[in-house]
Amino acid sequence: MTGASNIVAERVAPNSDFTDLARLVKSSGLMRRRYGYYWTKLSAVPLAFAAAIVAFIWIGDTWWQMFTAVGFAVLFTQTAMLGHDAAHRQIFRSGRWNDWISLVIGDFFVGMSYGWWQHKHTRHHANPNQLGADPDIELPVIAVTPDRAAKARTPLVRWIMSHQGAFFFPILLFEGLSLHASSVRRVFQREPVQRRPVEIAFLAVRIVGYLVLVFLVLSPGVAAAFLGVQLGLFGVYMGMAFAPNHKGMPLVPKGARLDFLRRQVLMSRNIRGNRVLDFAMGGLNYQIEHHLFPSMPRPHLRRAAPLIAAYCRERGVPYTVTGLWQSYGIVLRYINRVGLGERDPFVCPLVEQRACLTR
Repeated sequence: MTGASNIVAERVAPNSDFTDLARLVKSSGLMRRRYGYYWTKLSAVPLAFAAAIVAFIWIGDTWWQMFTAVGFAVLFTQTAMLGHDAAHRQIFRSGRWNDWISLVIGDFFVGMSYGWWQHKHTRHHANPNQLGADPDIELPVIAVTPDRAAKARTPLVRWIMSHQGAFFFPILLFEGLSLHASSVRRVFQREPVQRRPVEIAFLAVRIVGYLVLVFLVLSPGVAAAFLGVQLGLFGVYMGMAFAPNHKGMPLVPKGARLDFLRRQVLMSRNIRGNRVLDFAMGGLNYQIEHHLFPSMPRPHLRRAAPLIAAYCRERGVPYTVTGLWQSYGIVLRYINRVGLGERDPFVCPLVEQRACLTR
C-alpha cells in the first residue's frame, strides 16, 4: 500500500487498549477536577475585561489604541480557550454548569455562539480527519483534502491552490470576522439550537455593545483600524493555536473503522514546549491527550502526556510530537502538496512501517 488513506483501513487492535489506558489515567488522578485553578480563571475573566475597557476609555481617541487592540485580541482568544474547557466538561461535574459557563464566556464575552461551536466541534472530536465526517477539514477557502483540490476548475483557482501555503496565514486575518459571522448565522438558522433566545441576547449585547463602545470612544478612522487589528490578530491567534493539531496528519477514508485509541492518536499531533507555550495555546498543544480524554482538566494534560506516550510506544501506536515552528512548516508543506493535486499528500511512518496499525 502507498497511502495513509489505505493503511488506516486495515485491521486494528480491539478497544481494550483504550480501556486499559483509561483505567491507568484515572488511577493516576489525572481526571480529578481542578476547581481552584478554574475558579481563579473564571474570576479573572470579568476583572480582565473591566480593566481592558477602563484602559480603552482612558487612553481615548489615539492611534496608541492599536496596542490596546493587540491586548483585546489576546484577551478574547484566552477567554475562548477557557470556554473550550467548559464546553468539554473540564471545569464542573454538572453538565448544566458547564453549559452555562460556555454560554456566558463564548457568547457574552467573546461573541462566538456556543451552540454553533458545539455542533461543529463535537463532530470533529468523533471523527478527526475523516473524509465526509470531520468539518474541520472542510474549509471554505483552503483545500486540505485531495478531493477538494480536484474540484478546482479554473486556471486561477488551480494556481491559488498550488500556492495556498503562502496564503494560509494571511487568510487567518479574516478568521475572527468569520467566527463572529458564523455564530450569528447559526443562531438565526432553522436548525435546532438549544437556548436560542439566550444566545441571541448574549451575542447582541456583546457584538453591538462592543461596536458602540469602540465608535463612541474613537473617531471613525481610528475605530476602523482598531477593529481591523483586533479582529485580524484574534483570527491569527486562534488559527495558530488550532492549525498545528491535525493538519498534515493522515486522512481517514469514508466508512473506515478504527478503534478509539488509534482514531484519536494517529490523527493528532502534540506540540513540544514549556509552560509558557502551554498557556499561550490553552493546552491545545497536548492534542493527543485532549482527544483521548476531552474532559481531562487542562492542568493535567502536561502530566498525562509522558504516561500516554509510553503506553502508545508499548503497543506500537505512533505518537507524534514536534516543535511549534516545525508543525507550521508541516502544515504549509501539506496544504501546498494538496493544492498541487497529489492524491496522497501526506507520507508518514504509517506508510513506511505498515505493521504499525495492525498490531
